[in-house]
Amino acid sequence: MKYGFWLPIFGGWLRNVDDEQMPPTFNYAKKVIQSAENWGYDTTLIAELYLNDIKGPEHDSLEAWSTAAALAAVTHKIEIMTAIRPGFHNPAVTAKMAANIDRISNGRFTLNVVSAWWEEEARQYGGIFTEHDERYDRTEEFVEVLKGLWTEDVFSYEGKYYSLKNTHLFPKPVQRPNPILYAGGESPRGKEAIVNNCDAYVMHGGTVDEVKQKINDMKKRREEAGKEPFSSFGMAAYIVCRDTEAEAGQELARITNVKESSGYAGYKDFVGKSQLEQQVKLYDYSVSNRGLRPQLIGTPEQIAERILAYEEAGVDLLLLQFSPQLEEMERFSRDVMPLVKSLRAKQTTI
Repeated sequence: MKYGFWLPIFGGWLRNVDDEQMPPTFNYAKKVIQSAENWGYDTTLIAELYLNDIKGPEHDSLEAWSTAAALAAVTHKIEIMTAIRPGFHNPAVTAKMAANIDRISNGRFTLNVVSAWWEEEARQYGGIFTEHDERYDRTEEFVEVLKGLWTEDVFSYEGKYYSLKNTHLFPKPVQRPNPILYAGGESPRGKEAIVNNCDAYVMHGGTVDEVKQKINDMKKRREEAGKEPFSSFGMAAYIVCRDTEAEAGQELARITNVKESSGYAGYKDFVGKSQLEQQVKLYDYSVSNRGLRPQLIGTPEQIAERILAYEEAGVDLLLLQFSPQLEEMERFSRDVMPLVKSLRAKQTTI
């Protein structure tokens, strides 16, 4: 199992808690990622939203790509996975930027391809927002342009959305043939686009059975498409680790006490303009990315056992959220990571 974490660029992950003591500043993000390298984390995911989806559109948030470039220069081994939404970007310029950040990081830069869901954000920032399936049509062309520029010396392309003629891109990325492309989606059209164009599949939080079903489905689709197996299956999850079940339950009650706030501004767009396999309720949305559904909540032993269940289901990358970030990330690395390793060793010797 690889351990990743969402970089805290929004000031937290809890829509019901005003101040999580994790400011959305570069200095805090730098401290988090450098500490994470020392604590054994493998990956960070930097979300791309121009409005703050957690605390509300009127609150501060960091821009993903400039943050990624800066962090690439001050880290040494952690993978920096950064979201990219085609409706907001020129694919040729994106390919050039990604190659440059990959060079800065010496091959540690990867992309999470997201087809977007928040119509109001697109309106405010001049993004292109279309019907659901058409967003994936654009995404497929976008990825084709990226890969073409990363692999060919002179690249031309003529599609419905993008047109390039005799385009040169040098230097190429360190990673060959391309930086890893992660993507998540639950609709038939989304899964089709991911199977045909991406390298790894990432999921919102779900139960063990839900996630196992998704992984098996995507493996089958990939095989039927004649593609190499996905390189990774990742899942988002929120951690509540405490010494006792009672303490964990108290914390869960505190963070899910749903109240009126601008942090729920994107809720209707998320559930109404996406095609989701599971119904999302306000309780689920109180923590970002359905992070409570995996139930990684309880004592270190309980969380470690549940992580092994997800590993058995096929998950090999956890993209974790914590609050407050530094304190809880350190606790998890100290109390849970070694337990997972120890329990896994016991299982293999039985």
